[in-house]
Amino acid sequence: MSKTTSANGSCLCGSVKIKASQINQKMDACHCSTCRTWGGGPFFSINCGSNISFIGEKNISVYDSSKWAERGFCKNCGTHLFYRIKQNQSYSIPAGVFTDDKDFSFYLQMFVEEKPDYYCFANETRMLTGKEAFAEFTP
Repeated sequence: MSKTTSANGSCLCGSVKIKASQINQKMDACHCSTCRTWGGGPFFSINCGSNISFIGEKNISVYDSSKWAERGFCKNCGTHLFYRIKQNQSYSIPAGVFTDDKDFSFYLQMFVEEKPDYYCFANETRMLTGKEAFAEFTP
């Protein structure tokens, strides 16, 4: 079982604050084309479940990115704030948003078949194709 703890985060301009009551300290990277287009590279995220609270919600814009998920960002500075599964309201928060010093470990890469050849990580991680990720993580 992974270690869980609480964490606080913020967007770049400070208009949105995040409190995650229980985070999984195992970090994921998604290589799908949507995540890479959204952020210019892989999406490094921490699974935070559904017990998330925001201060400054009026500054959050939500984009309906697929049938199953939506993405939130700060209206003021553009910081990516979350990827949220619609069915169970489970949040994945970008690892860099957390302001607390957390001991994250790089655990999993998803959509490895979509990863472009121009980057490669030295870390040894679990590797899943998109089909395998959907089979494992779809509620």
